[in-house]
Order: sequence, then C-alpha cells, then structure tokens
Amino acid sequence: MKFRNNGKVLWTLARGSVRQQMRNALVKKMLIASFSTTKEDSNSDQPNLLKYHVLPLEETLKRFMTTVEPLLTPEEMAKQKDITAKFLRREGSDLQKLLQAVGSKEKNWLAHRWLKVAYLQFRSPVTAFVSPGMTFPRQCFENEHEFVDYTSRVIFGLGEFNDMVHARKIPIVKMGAHELDNSQFGKVFGTCRIPRRTTDDIVYNPCSDYVVVIYKNHFYQLKIYDKEGKLIIAPCLAVQLEDIMSKETELGVPYGILTTDSRDNWAEAYEHLSNTPRNREALKTIQNALFTVSLDRCTSSKEGREDEELIQSLIHGKGSKANSANRWMDKTIQLVVNPNGNVGFTYEHSPAEGQPIAMMMDYVVKKLKDDPSYGESGSEDFTPAEKIKFCPVSKCVEQWLMIAQRNIDKLACALQVKVLRFEGYGKDFIKKQRLGPDSFVQIALQLAFFMMHSEPAAQYESAHLRIFDGGRTETIRSCSNQSLAFCYAMDDPFLPARERADKLREAVMCHQMYAKLALQGKGVDRHLFGLKLMAVENCLPIPEFFTSPGYVKSNHFRMSTSQVATKYDAFMGYGPATDDGYSCCYNPREHDIILAITAWRHCQVTDPFKLAKFLKQSFTQMREVLESCPESGEKPPQPNCKL
Repeated sequence: MKFRNNGKVLWTLARGSVRQQMRNALVKKMLIASFSTTKEDSNSDQPNLLKYHVLPLEETLKRFMTTVEPLLTPEEMAKQKDITAKFLRREGSDLQKLLQAVGSKEKNWLAHRWLKVAYLQFRSPVTAFVSPGMTFPRQCFENEHEFVDYTSRVIFGLGEFNDMVHARKIPIVKMGAHELDNSQFGKVFGTCRIPRRTTDDIVYNPCSDYVVVIYKNHFYQLKIYDKEGKLIIAPCLAVQLEDIMSKETELGVPYGILTTDSRDNWAEAYEHLSNTPRNREALKTIQNALFTVSLDRCTSSKEGREDEELIQSLIHGKGSKANSANRWMDKTIQLVVNPNGNVGFTYEHSPAEGQPIAMMMDYVVKKLKDDPSYGESGSEDFTPAEKIKFCPVSKCVEQWLMIAQRNIDKLACALQVKVLRFEGYGKDFIKKQRLGPDSFVQIALQLAFFMMHSEPAAQYESAHLRIFDGGRTETIRSCSNQSLAFCYAMDDPFLPARERADKLREAVMCHQMYAKLALQGKGVDRHLFGLKLMAVENCLPIPEFFTSPGYVKSNHFRMSTSQVATKYDAFMGYGPATDDGYSCCYNPREHDIILAITAWRHCQVTDPFKLAKFLKQSFTQMREVLESCPESGEKPPQPNCKL
C-alpha cells in the first residue's frame, strides 16, 4: 500500500505467497512512477518515455492570446494585450525561471501537482463533479441466477485484466515515434481516495487479492484469487454472491452514502467513524480491495428514458431511496450491476483518465460475447465471503448520515441528463470528407451552443499527455476564431453554401491542429497552471494576469467535453464544470454518435434537452453543407490558424 502524507511516500507490502510477492514487486515498479521527482525514479518499464517540458513563455502566451480572442470584446482584447505583455516582461519571466528550475530536477513537474490541486484538494463531492459513469451494453436478466452469473463473469474478467496489467501484457502503443505511458493501468486496481480536511490522500494496494461486494448497504470481502495467486472461477464466485444475497434481507446502515458528500463533510464524518479499532479495520478492508461490486436493488426505468436512467445510476445512484448508499465513491473502480439490466463502472478520476476504464469494459464485453463458457477455467479453491463489520452507529455519525442523505438527494435532483443517439451518420461519413471525427464533433458542439445561446462558449476537451512519463492531460481549447466564423456563417442565410463549407473545414482543421499541439504538451493551460503554482509555492503575489478578462473567461468552461470511444453500445457521462454550463462525453462509432449531455437544473439559461435538439440540427446541417459542396480531389489548403 502506498501513502502520501507530509511529502513522504511509504510502502507497505502485504505478505503472501512467493508468487504473490513477485507480482507485488512488479506492480510497485509500475506505480512508484506516479510520485517520482527524479530521473532515477521514472518508469523503469518504459525508459524511453519523454520528460515533461517547460515551454518557452513567449510561445505559450502568443498561443493563449489567439485562443481568447473569440471570447472577448475588442475593448477586452486590447486590455488583455497590455496585461499579457506586462506579464511576459515582469512577473511571468520570474515565475518561468522558477518553473524551469523545478522542471530541470523532475521527470514530470506537472503530474503530482495536478493530482494534488485538481483532485485531492477539490472539496466538492466526487459524485457528479469528479467521478464519471461508464456504461456497459444493457443486459436482460430473466432471473436472479442470470444476474449473479453475469456479475461473477465480469468480476472474473476484471481479475484477468488485472493479471494482464501485472504481467505487462497491455500493449504499448506509439504516437508517431513516441511510446505512450501505460502506468495508468497499474493505478486503478486496489486504489482508493481517503477523505482528509483540505487535502485528501490516495492509497494504492495493487497486491490485493479480493473485492468488496456491497449489497443492501452491507459489505463483504470476496477473495477472487486463491492462496497460490490463481483466479477463482466465476461459478465459485457466483455461489458466494448468491449466499450474500440470501443472508441479507434487510437494509444495512448506509455508510456508503457518506462517500457521496462533500469532501470536508466526509472527512469529518470519517474521523468520527474511524475512531474505533473495528471501524478502522473495516474501512481499511474496503479501501484495500481491488475494486467494489455494487449489487443494486432493482429500479424501474421510464419508457424512453432508459439511457438517462442508466447513466444516472452510475453517476450518483439516483438518491438515498434508490442505490446511492450502495456505493463507495472513493474507490477508483466500482462495478455496478442492477437486476434491471443496468451495468457499468463508477470510477473515481484522481489516478487515471477514462480510456483505461473503457478498455477494461471493452475487454470484458468481448470475452463474454466470444466465449459462452468464459470464466469457467481457473481455481476452484475458495473460502466463503466474509462480512465486514462496523461498530453500532454513533449519534455523531448518524447525524452525518442524515446530512449526506439530504445532500445526495439534492444533487441527484439537480443533475439533468440527456443522452442523444444521433443515427444520421457516424465516423464513416466524417472520414469520407477527409475530416477528423473528434474535431468534427467538437465543432458541432460549438455550433449547437451558439445556436442556442447566441454566443460562443469556452470549450474544454481533454487531451492525454501519455508520451510523457506519468503524463495526465492537457486542455484542447476548442473555441477558436475559425469555429466562431463558421457559427456566424451558419447564421447568415445569404452566405453561399461554398463559403459555409470552407469555413466548416477550416474550423475542423484548426481544431485538429490545436489537438495535435496539446497531445505534444504544447497547449497553454498546464503551463499557465504551473506558473501560477510557482507563485503559490514561493509565497509570491498572484499576478494580475490570472484575473484578467481573457484568462478568466477562457477558463470558465461552459462546455466540458471528452471523447471516450468504444465500438460497443456504451458511453460515459459526468457533471458540468460550471454552474451555467454543460458536460458532453461522446462515443463516435462507425454509423452513429452517442452523446451524454448534462446540466444543472437550477441554472435558468441551460437546458440539456434543448441543447441535444440543437446538436442534432447541427449534425444534420453540417452534413448538408458538406454534401452540397463536395471537396475536390486536390489536397485542401492549410488553414491560417496562427497557433
């Protein structure tokens, strides 16, 4: 297990068989890279990974000014030019030197700072605000036996994927000449966030050999490996799941609902909950599991709202009267299975991005589809699942339970969700136009927002930084002068179709260019984040630049987006980044596009249902524009994006 506390990193390796210890040693090598600050501590399995750089300040600020122009008035832009020039000459230059000094000593100066500031110090609930839901294809369980049988096979499949991670069998992919860092795959199993005041901890226990099953708010420790470190077959796991379900006829104390609350509320409740040895041991057992398995109570879905009900059950559990207490939101991986056929992951975002989670889903779904007897080969040596027992609930904890129940009910009600299944076309049509599907969807989102709100939105899209050792993400700033020009063109009924088509292509290609820069670590947001942190870490005043109109407006991401692709009928969803904004996570498949859109109910200007209608209209109009003015066979001219 790995703890971060007061800057120290402590390792405690669980005892076990020789085979298990060897496995643990391999995983330790993988995981230690996430907190490394020296070349010697870098990812030893992939020594060719790049060191994360510090870009020249002038380059970043020039690119920054290009990205803020469509969001500012002429007067604001003039003011921004003066503030940025001053920042470049004065405080920015000093902060750049501090950041360069840090960068020269660390393999990745960003990774541990980003984990701490963006995640562990974030005080809102991880529920909806941080943790996405990742759906599996919907199932149809005829009876309890099918429900349990399916769940046991998914558990087995995740164990098998875990073994692949340990054995270094996850393929190393290249982007151009550069390897992509695979270390995130080793940070999701056995990982748990721990609530603390002001700054949470995160613990890693990759050597775990069990999962925790949650049923009717009761917790059980279920071994999925035998004493020799071999996976236990699915039928043996199913027997234990059935036994758990037969034992528990009443709801238990809803301890899991505490994990859905704000981090400071949960931290205070955690201190009270963990003040007895039995409770500390119970909490530790849950935290050290490879992952949790939520066997949910059956809930009904409204006709025509099945997709929305599915993603809501994964994001927040649909409230205290449904399944929100049947969770442990601190765990990186929570497998959620409902007898109504809703299946998926709830994943805590701190240690990893969404694609490793989607890859796990792909792996398990393919195995189950290709092999009807999947999960029946392995060890039959198992010990019965053991109940995790807490002390009788105290008055103080009882009060925190009531607060958490009230808050999750408010949160579940506040989050509006619309899943759009656009069936007009998919990646096939977009690629035939010689355009990138991801960039095409991003411009469609810009157009839909503009059509609805009559102004452009600062739009965030995540880009991975996996060419760097321990790399996380950079921001793709999707709103550009070119995307805004395209929106204006679509709003002008007198503009020729050819000009609209040209502006569409230019907007898409400019997004592709920025995305390419971001993937190379040449965006603006992480560099500016590092400069601001240098001021904080060195007790210096925060420069005026960080309160300037361009900086503030371009960081108020009213559109928070990401692509999580899979060929299966599945998608990811999460909450908006701003009170007056939307989130949109999308899965562009060959012949359709699935998009999960969310917004907050209390905001009077946002409406995910209306945005979905405008988005459908955008996709349709963009196709009509391209088909009315097909591209010639010649190579299209490069757009003037000034990036």
